[in-house]
Amino acid sequence: MSMHASLANVVAALHRGGLIAYPTEGVWGLGCDPHDEAAVMRLLALKQRDVAKGLILIASSEAQLAPFIDTASLGGSQLAEVRASWPGPNTWIMPASKDAPSWITGAHDGIAVRVTAHPLVRALCDGFGGALVSTSANIASEPSPRTRAELDPRIVAGVDAVTDGETLGRAQPSTIRDALSGAVLR
Repeated sequence: MSMHASLANVVAALHRGGLIAYPTEGVWGLGCDPHDEAAVMRLLALKQRDVAKGLILIASSEAQLAPFIDTASLGGSQLAEVRASWPGPNTWIMPASKDAPSWITGAHDGIAVRVTAHPLVRALCDGFGGALVSTSANIASEPSPRTRAELDPRIVAGVDAVTDGETLGRAQPSTIRDALSGAVLR
C-alpha cells in the first residue's frame, strides 16, 4: 500500500526492497535499489517493461555510480564531457562495469546513468547511500506523469512510498547520449 512519506520513510522502504515514486527533472519516476533483483523485477512488472530494455540509474554524485560504470574504457575527453554535463538532466550511456547487474543493463553492453541536480533526488540518493533506478512512473507506452496528480492509480497502488515534491519543470525527459560516440539517443 502506498502512502505519502517522509524522506526517512522513503529511504527505509528502499532498504526493505520497496518501490518508490518521486519527481525527477521533467517527469515523475519510479525507483528502487538497483542491486535488489526482486525489487527491479517488481518495478518492471508494474511498468509492464521488458528487462532487456535496461534501466537508467540516477545519483547525487559520480561516486555513487562508480560500481556500475567502467570509466577506464572512456577517453579523457569523453569523460570530461560527461562530467561537465553533471549535475543536470543529462543521461549518458557508459560502458558497464563487470559488476553492473544484468537486470539493469538489459540486453546492452552499456549502462544509462545520470547525476541529478534535483535537490529531493540528491537527498534520496544520499539518504539511501547510493544510486537508484530511475524510470518514468507510467505503464509502458502510456504518457509519463509530470505531476503527482497525474500518477496512474495502478502505479500508486503498486509502490511502497510516494514522495512529496515537484519536478524541475523540464518539458522533456533527460537527454540520453552515448559517452563513447557522443550520439544523442533521446
